Amino acid sequence: MDTQRSALLIVFLFSLFMLWDGWQRQSQPPVAAAPAAGEVAQSPGAQAPVPTVSAPAGATDVPAVPVVAQKTATRVLTDLFVADVSAEGGSIIRLELLKHKAGPETTGNFVLLDNGGAHLYHAQSGLIGEGLPTHKTVFQLPEGELTLADGQDKVELRMTAPGGEGITVTKVLTFTRGSYQIGTRYEVANASQAPVNAHAYFQLLRDGKPTAGGNAMLSTFTGPAFYTDQGKYQKIDFSDIADNSAKFVSKAPDGWVALVQHYFVSAFVPPKGADREFFARKVGNDLYTAGVVVPLAAAAPGATSSIEVPLYAGPQIQEDLVALAPGLDLVVDYGFLTIIASPMHWVLEKLHDMVGNWGWAIILLTVLIKAIFFPLSAASYRSMAKLRLVTPRMQQIKERHGGDRMRMQQEMMELYKTEKINPLGGCLPIVVQIPVFIALYWVLLGSVEMRNAPWIGWITDLSIKDPYFVLPIIMGITMFVQTKLNPTPPDPIQAKVMLFLPIVFTGMFLFFPSGLVLYWVVNNVLSIAQQWQITRMIESGKTAKT
Repeated sequence: MDTQRSALLIVFLFSLFMLWDGWQRQSQPPVAAAPAAGEVAQSPGAQAPVPTVSAPAGATDVPAVPVVAQKTATRVLTDLFVADVSAEGGSIIRLELLKHKAGPETTGNFVLLDNGGAHLYHAQSGLIGEGLPTHKTVFQLPEGELTLADGQDKVELRMTAPGGEGITVTKVLTFTRGSYQIGTRYEVANASQAPVNAHAYFQLLRDGKPTAGGNAMLSTFTGPAFYTDQGKYQKIDFSDIADNSAKFVSKAPDGWVALVQHYFVSAFVPPKGADREFFARKVGNDLYTAGVVVPLAAAAPGATSSIEVPLYAGPQIQEDLVALAPGLDLVVDYGFLTIIASPMHWVLEKLHDMVGNWGWAIILLTVLIKAIFFPLSAASYRSMAKLRLVTPRMQQIKERHGGDRMRMQQEMMELYKTEKINPLGGCLPIVVQIPVFIALYWVLLGSVEMRNAPWIGWITDLSIKDPYFVLPIIMGITMFVQTKLNPTPPDPIQAKVMLFLPIVFTGMFLFFPSGLVLYWVVNNVLSIAQQWQITRMIESGKTAKT
């Protein structure tokens, strides 16, 4: 296999990867549009079926959840959030992230939970037990807005509802400065003469529409995910929920439930040691719910029982996710090369800590990767340089034995042996680097740190395409220079194909994240420098011998 075939193999493998990635996106079933706000309204007193339990071990059914209507709500303002909390169930029906902009084509802040704007997406919870409030019960809210004041570490939103004769239930949402965790706590005060046994459920309601603003060539997952020590990380497609074919571990003593989308996640993480039951169900026209049921300690007469489950709702910052729960960092989807991508992201973070800019961090990471693979690259370029020197002799062999392919191959192999050229030398070292490139592709695609991260000048967001296509054009030029440094293929058709490849790659990279194109440009420039130096040394050495 000569150098040209090596390059064609690389193109084939990379193209195959991109086609598979695009097919994954295109093969997802179409989703229906979310219902309009007027279509989802419910009467204030409407009650939804909630999970029923037959034993303290957990729930035996899951909630059939009608859509929550726009109700009287209160607003909570913190350093990270603008949160709207509905009186109905005390559900968080809108959550605006103040530290994250909506995107390059829209203004304002990013809205994760939403009440019928871009999506219908709520964080709900309730209690299971006779007379106890569910996510459809109307709670009494405090007057006015709640604001996390300067110097204040946290603010609590306390809402109350009756839970039956002699029983008062208080739902408390706790917002902490600098944290994307929202504590969700129930306090059951039992003034009756009988103990109160109950379960609590925590669920995320969302429509099935994919996240807006994605690139058709760059597919990302949107949907529920579950994690248990037994089943590990399990992503569930909305389509599998709709046809009841979703498979996940439903009962476990550990784990969490989440709704995942590109760059952001919301997740309920019950405390360790509590038995829990997970569920996922279609509850309306293009509406789905995924959640967890956990037991509440019995409240004896005259006593109060409580349970708190934190809700993480924010960006997929890996160090925050790792600190919150085992496996939660897996919502950052690095594909099948996570084993390479995760440490690569860690290195990229450290480089960013040094230089303070993600663009320069990508450049330093590229230099570091190039240094690690320097011996392999050098072997490849030496092979190509030697092939470049013997190209005229290879052309002569082809002209002499063009009609006898077997004889021509024998002559070629003899030439390789005489000149000590490994025909695989230009292929294998490059093939080894392909997984590294694909892993970096996923790191730059999946890392929320790249979102809205500027580099220099016109590059104001490394997670989206270059607005003026400067980097892809430079990349195409560097690929063309590399092609000219390679030995000219003896086959005219093959030679034309090699000259056409920079145009093909430039067209592909026009719509890739600029951070990924930046990596490719820097890698090409370093490769050109290395290849030129090795070729010059070998050619000058041959000249000196003659």
